[in-house]
Amino acid sequence: MTETRDRGRADLRRAPERYRSTPAEGIETRHSFSFSGHYDPKNTHFGALLACNEETLAPGAGFDEHRHRDTEILTWVLEGALAHRDSDGHAGIVRPGTVQHLSAGSGVGHTERNLGGAEVPVRFVQMWLQPDEFGTTPAYGLRRVEPAADGLTLLASGLERDAASDALRLRRSDAALYLVTAGPWQPLPALPEAPYRYVHLTAGSLGYRTVPGPHGAGRSLEPGDAVRITGDAFTDPSAGPDGAELLLWEMHTPVTYG
Repeated sequence: MTETRDRGRADLRRAPERYRSTPAEGIETRHSFSFSGHYDPKNTHFGALLACNEETLAPGAGFDEHRHRDTEILTWVLEGALAHRDSDGHAGIVRPGTVQHLSAGSGVGHTERNLGGAEVPVRFVQMWLQPDEFGTTPAYGLRRVEPAADGLTLLASGLERDAASDALRLRRSDAALYLVTAGPWQPLPALPEAPYRYVHLTAGSLGYRTVPGPHGAGRSLEPGDAVRITGDAFTDPSAGPDGAELLLWEMHTPVTYG
């Protein structure tokens, strides 16, 4: 559902509405954008974000080695443990509360597998961002995250203002990724402003208004729902009875081609 006013747009996308694929046995993916064999010319990206996939890997399942290039790949695990290994010799275990960054650069192959026990699936959100540097040396980073007291935790950034932080460094100079949390019935912390903002709710529930004032319709999100935001069309966001946890992209320019 989309609400448009002079102040921007808030495009709400429900989790069950996403394209679903099963690329291999034990793998289920919900895609937010056109992906692989699924192509919708009206839904190829938002801002600089090329993909936001919510993945579920059954015990023993995983992605065999496959290659990427010129893509910033961010992974946030919701449940279980995800094992990463790549052709440049990097290896890591991504668990809840840990963010992983693979900067594919000139090209890298990697595998991703469920490292959990016999009955434990792994669920994770994986996001692909277009870099503004191409053909660079591939890089890898893994960071354990302690949520900030104010509820706004910087996970990864290419913005100059964040150069001194301990956030993972993106190869896109006008984008940043945050973890945002709020307790039951609490408002979200003040969110960064940007021409493009993307919200993906990972836990709890969230309510917001489409524009400020009495004419802004109320909307609510459940886990897996997302909102694509331009301008001020996302106001007074607050958590529901179980609190809220979400991933937020701040992006200042869209993708470029050619």
